Amino acid sequence: MHRIRRTYRIRRMPRRYGRATGRPGNTVIASVSTLTLCCGLWLLHAGTGTSAPPQPSAAQAHSTGPGHGAGQVPASAALPPSPPDRIRVPAIGVDAPLTGLGLTGTGSLDVPPPERPDLAGWYEAGTTPGESGTAVVAGHVDNAEGPAVFYSLGALRRGGTVEVDRRDGTTAVFTVHAVEVYDARDFPDGKVYGAAERPELRIITCGGGYSRTTGYQGNVVVYAHLTGSR
Repeated sequence: MHRIRRTYRIRRMPRRYGRATGRPGNTVIASVSTLTLCCGLWLLHAGTGTSAPPQPSAAQAHSTGPGHGAGQVPASAALPPSPPDRIRVPAIGVDAPLTGLGLTGTGSLDVPPPERPDLAGWYEAGTTPGESGTAVVAGHVDNAEGPAVFYSLGALRRGGTVEVDRRDGTTAVFTVHAVEVYDARDFPDGKVYGAAERPELRIITCGGGYSRTTGYQGNVVVYAHLTGSR
């Protein structure tokens, strides 16, 4: 079995990542490299009989027509900063520990080790889930042995719930307001990683078309905002 080191690639940009006020030392996370994040080794080795991960439909995308935002669950007040320890997405059976992700020597965001398909990661130099700004969680869709933590992320629907257990003993509860899939060449950096006034969460994994030569061609992104805590 070939072991592949997977990393997110980051472009340096002048504005700060995550919060409207900016966090000193933060770097904007830009395009995610699907070729290095997850190459679809499981699909490649398992053959054509293996099911590809689900992809979101257009109905789950951001609304841009009349009534935009209508029916969206109102946002809750921000929580104090606190590192997250665990993420749960009941609708797709995710209940996973979180590890902090930093930057590699080349300026890329590191990722959970591929041999830990149960593990997700969060960008620990950025916004913590629940505080004002855009927090980022990422994980593999598969590895050479089979599905990984976010294999079913594309099946999540608007209105779904995401829970994040935090180190201060609180649980931040987010409601999904969009699920979209992007080709890697058209990844909307500002839309995904841009600063936010309210507490928001992005969950990212591989998706889009699949090539036996280059792997997944894009990314699935879940957009959610804080709607409660306990």
